[in-house]
Amino acid sequence: MEILNYIHDNLAEKKNLPDFRPGDNVEVYYKIIEGAKERIQVFRGDVLQIKGHDSHRTFTVRKLSNGVGVERIFPMASPNVADVKILKRGKVRRAKLYYLRELVGKKAKIKEKKYKK
Repeated sequence: MEILNYIHDNLAEKKNLPDFRPGDNVEVYYKIIEGAKERIQVFRGDVLQIKGHDSHRTFTVRKLSNGVGVERIFPMASPNVADVKILKRGKVRRAKLYYLRELVGKKAKIKEKKYKK
């Protein structure tokens, strides 16, 4: 089993994604392939969770679209994830933010982390 993990880690493309955490507001740029055409689409939302380890890590991003919550799971090692940009750092005390699914309006808003200069 260790041999498979060794081969998988060496063949996987190393991504230089920023260090984001649950609660952060991010933009995920991912490639969409439609027939022979390829384009990059942006998915902007809050990171609900990061799970897995090494090359099997995934992160879930949630956004509101016309009042309906939309969640999408992105693999960190996927070649379709072109880039991730952090828009805001969130101030949360949990690693999994599933409670945001039931909240609506102002209660569903995550406070921004303040930094001392």
